[in-house]
This record gives sequence, structure tokens and C-alpha cells, in this order.
Amino acid sequence: MKLAFVVQRYGASIAGGSETHCRELAERLSPRHDITVLTTCAKDYVTWANEFPPGPAAENGVPVLRFPVARQRRMKVFSDLSDEVFEGGAPRERQEEWFRENGPDAPGLLEYLRAHGREFDLVAFWTYRYFQSYFGLPLVADRAVLLPTAEEDAAINLDVLPDFFDKPAGFVFLTPEEERLVSDRTHRPPRLSVVAGIGLDPVPPGPRPRSPLDPLGVPASYLLYLGRVDRNKGCDALLDNFQHYAAARPDVTLVLAGPVKMQIPDHPQIRALGYVSDEVREALLANARALVVPSWYESLSIVLLEAWNHAVPALVNGRCKVLAGQVTRANGGLYYMFPAEFDEAADYLLDHPDRRDALGRQGLAYVEREYRWPDVLARVEGLLQDVFRTRTARRAQAARP
Repeated sequence: MKLAFVVQRYGASIAGGSETHCRELAERLSPRHDITVLTTCAKDYVTWANEFPPGPAAENGVPVLRFPVARQRRMKVFSDLSDEVFEGGAPRERQEEWFRENGPDAPGLLEYLRAHGREFDLVAFWTYRYFQSYFGLPLVADRAVLLPTAEEDAAINLDVLPDFFDKPAGFVFLTPEEERLVSDRTHRPPRLSVVAGIGLDPVPPGPRPRSPLDPLGVPASYLLYLGRVDRNKGCDALLDNFQHYAAARPDVTLVLAGPVKMQIPDHPQIRALGYVSDEVREALLANARALVVPSWYESLSIVLLEAWNHAVPALVNGRCKVLAGQVTRANGGLYYMFPAEFDEAADYLLDHPDRRDALGRQGLAYVEREYRWPDVLARVEGLLQDVFRTRTARRAQAARP
């Protein structure tokens, strides 16, 4: 099939869950399909500043067509508009303006879809909340597949979304919780859909090297947070919880690895490493006592799967239904609802190494069952084929006299 993948940013240097998902699928499906990625020239998800050159390019053998962003995000305008529309009752035009202000505002991408979208058998869109999906998908709705990456945040309750979610010909969801979240906001169940997840390759067997961590002074006993250090990811609550917890546990350190977007407390048991290399990242995952995921909103936690891929258990925010669901299905860790439960769960994982290792092994077994690339690709491929066959049959029926 001839496929277009539409995503807000694209490239090996782009850090982001939906962007990584798009790139992995594009590279792995391209041997069997003619795939073109339609994206913007933006690299930064906050400003949407143009950094890549416009026009055609190639990323690891996948053709990419980039369109310039007309204007950077106006932070004050966007913040004020978010407050307005999330309160409820805002008219449709103001809610649609929210999608424009959220960006990335790339009118050339829409014009391309308008002129050439029907040259593709199917057009897949990542992330419902961004400009290119909200305004681009309706232009090719009869052949559109939406990967919404929906989270239980304020945006999902916008009044304009039930109509939007009724338009795609098919859906690819990441978790059962995401499927229910979107289905509850449609006028009818999705026509064709699959819960596909994201794939991981097995970790090579062998000992877990600590050597990349030694120059960084990472201690033997640590809890790991991996990802963007940001209030939107629950890191403010995590740091508050851990400082209280550390008063009674001088033997454990919280290691934060990822771009820092907030103030980090000056505390002897908190280590913020910032951006780390792939080698350090793998060593951190392999040697952690547990991964901590404090996020309030997720459609699927990739880093949680990565920890389980190393047989490392998790401690997650149970107020996020997706995280609680992942941990429960895998039986690969514990979740907490309140600070006291964080303390108790952390104590349990640190003080019961046999049980901790068992939870990690159960997480690994879950990844083996559900998230190896051949299984994920088969699910996605099956959905694409179903949508294509259904569309072809409808066209044939409509052509009959």
C-alpha cells in the first residue's frame, strides 16, 4: 500500500513518545509499504520554531516531506485560551482556535493533504491534539487512521471532539484504557480499531554493566526516574514525596535522567543527571532498584515497558488509569495513590529483593507476551489491511449502477 504518516515532528533526534512510535513504525513497515512521512520543520515541541529545512528528505531510508511552521506558539495566548476552553462552555470556534494555537501551525501541510491526500491508500495521523491531525484528518477522513495517543487530561473533554473522533476510518490505540477513553467520547463505537501498543527488541543476555555509571557517582541503591523532568509529568509531586521519604531512608537515592524543565531541590539524595547517552540510559535501567513513573496522564508509558524489558519492577502513580492498568496486567510492580503509599511501596521494593526481582521478571514476561515487534507489527498491519479492504469494498459498491 501507499501510506502517508502525518506527525508533528519527525527524526532520530526527536524525543517524544508519539514521534518515536511514528518513526519506529515507519522504518519497520517501509520494507512492505511505500511510506512517506508528512511533518513540519519544527524540532522543539514548546516553541515549534523551524529548525529542519523544508522540503523532501530521507531519514533512515524513509522519505520525509517537511513543511514550515507559519508562526511559533504564542505562550501567553495559548495559556489564556486553554484556561478559557477547559472551563467548559466555550463556543466551537474558540475550541478550534485552541488547536491552532497549540500548533504546529503548518498550512502547507494541510494544502498538501488537500491536493495529494487521495493519492495515498491510507493516511495515518499521530496525536489528536495537534494542528496537523485536527485540521488535516477531515480532509482525508475516508482513508484516515488515527493514533490518538489520548490521555485523561483536560483536552480530551473538549466538546468538538466527539464529532472529530467519528471521522477516522480506523484507530490504533496503545492501551485498553486509551481505547475506552476515546470510545466514551464518540457518538458510536469506532468502526475499525486495534489495541496495538508499541514494540521493543529483547535486551541482549548477559550481566548488567555498571561501568557507565561509575564516573557519574551513581550509588548502588537508587530509584530511577527516566524522561523529561517536568511538572506536567508529575515530577514536582515525586520530588516532594521523595524528600519526605528520604528523611527515613538515607540508604537510597533518587536519580533523575532526562532534560530538566523545573527547579530541582538541593538534596544529597537527589541526583539530576540531565540528558544522558544511550549507554548510560541502558545502564541506569538495568541497575535500578525500581523505576518510578509519577505521571498523571499517559496513553502508554514506554519507559515502563523499557524497565520491564530489563526485568526491573516499577512504582507508578495509581491515579493514572493507564499506569495502574499496565502494572496490574503485568503484575510487574506497585502503584501508589497517596504519599504514605509511596513510602510503603518503596520500602517493600527496597527491603524485599526476592519479591522485587519476581515482579521484574513478571514485567519482562508481560513484554515478551505483548510487546515484541513482530506481534505489534502484525496488529498494526492487520488494522491497516482491514481499513483498506473496507474502503475498497465501499468504493466498489458505490460504483455499481
